Amino acid sequence: MLEKIKSPQDIKQLSMQETEMLCAEIREVILQTVSRNGGHLGSNLGIVEATLALHKKFNSPKDKIIFDVGHQCYPHKLLTGRYEKFSTLRTLNGVSGFPNRSESEHDILNEGHCGTSLSAALGIATANKLRGSDAYTIAVVGDGALTNGMIYEALNNCADKDLNLIILINDNEMSISKNIGGLHAYLSRIRTSRKYFRLKRGMEKVLLHIPLIGRGLAVGFKHIKDFCKLLFVKNNIFEDLGILYLGPVDGHNMKKLDIVLDEAIAKHKCCIVHMNTVKGKGYEHAEKEPDKYHGVSPFDREQGISQGSGTPTFTSVVSEMLCEKAQTDERLCAITAAMRDGTGLSTFAEKYPERFFDVGIAEEHAVTYAAGLARGGMKPVLALYSTFAQRSYDQFLHDVAIQRLPFVLLLDRAGLVPGDGVTHQGIFDYPLLSSVPNVKIYSPETYDETRNIFEKAYASEDFSVIRYPKGAQKQYSPAKKMIKYGDCLEYSEGIEKADTVIVTYGRITSVAHEAIVRLAEPQRIGILKLVQIFPLDMENIMSLIGNAKRIYFLEEGYRFGGVSEKLSSALHGEKKVEIHAIEGFVEHGNMDELFDFCGFTAENVAKRIMDMK
Repeated sequence: MLEKIKSPQDIKQLSMQETEMLCAEIREVILQTVSRNGGHLGSNLGIVEATLALHKKFNSPKDKIIFDVGHQCYPHKLLTGRYEKFSTLRTLNGVSGFPNRSESEHDILNEGHCGTSLSAALGIATANKLRGSDAYTIAVVGDGALTNGMIYEALNNCADKDLNLIILINDNEMSISKNIGGLHAYLSRIRTSRKYFRLKRGMEKVLLHIPLIGRGLAVGFKHIKDFCKLLFVKNNIFEDLGILYLGPVDGHNMKKLDIVLDEAIAKHKCCIVHMNTVKGKGYEHAEKEPDKYHGVSPFDREQGISQGSGTPTFTSVVSEMLCEKAQTDERLCAITAAMRDGTGLSTFAEKYPERFFDVGIAEEHAVTYAAGLARGGMKPVLALYSTFAQRSYDQFLHDVAIQRLPFVLLLDRAGLVPGDGVTHQGIFDYPLLSSVPNVKIYSPETYDETRNIFEKAYASEDFSVIRYPKGAQKQYSPAKKMIKYGDCLEYSEGIEKADTVIVTYGRITSVAHEAIVRLAEPQRIGILKLVQIFPLDMENIMSLIGNAKRIYFLEEGYRFGGVSEKLSSALHGEKKVEIHAIEGFVEHGNMDELFDFCGFTAENVAKRIMDMK
């Protein structure tokens, strides 16, 4: 059926039986593609019926459907004309794993970070009203997003708004507080039945038409209803905020979804629809272990996800060193923001549960909470993905740096990140954090450097940042013998005689070595590898590159405000300089594709160095 669906209009007239068949086909295509390409599995399998219900009920793109975070958009993509290209999911120039405006008019925003959907949806709905449009805006928000403060800022702003705005809360982990008792279950069933909605509206309409006393009776009817509800049903936070609430409804029952969406439309006010779904629906492995099947690498769908190869990664090495340090220092506390497994803290959490804190998708709170731990005499280590740390700039500045607190920030997924694309690249942390006074930023190339830097940072009274990439350290044969210069620098033997020096840091150092062997006179090329990338040890750097005529900066990071730009400005035009860094947003692809896209290949670097002459 999917091959015939070119737009949401093609599903409007499907029978219930055809709709159920389509749901099964969508799940099969998602499972087939994600098991081959990797991606977000559980959330997409769980939202199939709801996505179908939304596209049958509303008219996209006039009515705008916005997915919070966006990782649960695969069914949406399949229903909006992207079935033929769906096999290219998360590959270079293929279908993005997140909503992407350049891909389809049905993708309203480029998304990837949590908590942004409702604010944007509220703005769009307000704009519609101001322009006289009757279009609806629908924000699809996962229950995990309800740990994000921005959602509550938007919810607070939604109260009593006469807007065509529907907030569909996808509750797949039962994290929303439930009302208590059998009566609530009964009332929930009534409150999501078509007969109930018709009866309620009909009763109010009849009462209002009674001469003289009708309006008073209608008001009394509402007060009686509210009084009964007060006696038997505990209000939820949404109703307390003054937002209409419908649900909970079975998110896999198309008939019930249809009924509740009709009622939400009839309100013509900001309204919440709360649905319950099963994460990983339709795939037994994912239903049994939903956390394990949230974001996955390619796997055998018959066997399920394996336990892994056991090959060390930067994340696993960080996990080991934190556990080792916690054994000898009872002050160490590990904090993360809903990324326990992704940042490698699951082992720490099991061994030291009283000193592990997952604060949910709340990066800003995580930073200040960790700062409070430091002020209270503990030694906090905060582990965040680079891309999500961007959200906490003010907290780093105001709550850590100004307070002069000892603080270790571990930035996982620093540099280029495969698969997830433009919203997840870890290339902007350095320009942001290097503007914070008194910070020290490190970017190790190897596991040993990571361990050594951590010991130094942990013993320090400073705000220290250690950034490292996803995956394993590079295995290669150095083209030059490298000499350590304290903890901050490493340089190639004979650098003082080099005409050209490549200045670099982190894992991309391997590309510098591989490029040298492709040059006609490798002995005339030197390498300077930085380990501490802020503040820069300018005195020793200048002494090492002082004799070179040309400096080639090779940086796996954003050029503007980056290491290369800072060093280049310090040279005052005295040498010929080439900056090879990232100058814009980087889309999705595997790591080899991304390195090639950015020109970070040995062949390209060698050519650019030759062209400098």
